[in-house]
Amino acid sequence: MTDTPPPSDDLAAVQQLRDAYKALTDQLAKRIVGQRQVIEEMLIAILAGGHCLLVGVPGLAKTLMVHTLADALELSFNRIQFTPDLMPADITGTELLQEDRSTGAREFRF
Repeated sequence: MTDTPPPSDDLAAVQQLRDAYKALTDQLAKRIVGQRQVIEEMLIAILAGGHCLLVGVPGLAKTLMVHTLADALELSFNRIQFTPDLMPADITGTELLQEDRSTGAREFRF
């Protein structure tokens, strides 16, 4: 088996992503202290095209973290104030298991 180096375009793309990731985490670290893992997991969710829900006690800088991330990425920012009777599923919705009676196939629908 021979090792062939990856094309230079791929290397350049990886280098550019690494540099952008480092710059973004450095910018967030200027305002958010002690939440490195949460920042990494938020960025992974964004890069993977997913979603994340931050849940925690008051004072953990959840709102500041997301607001700072939105500013750094030049995105809009909106906040939802939860109340004791409001559940996360009230905002995010739920998935229902539905069955196709003709085929018997089951799938989750949002």
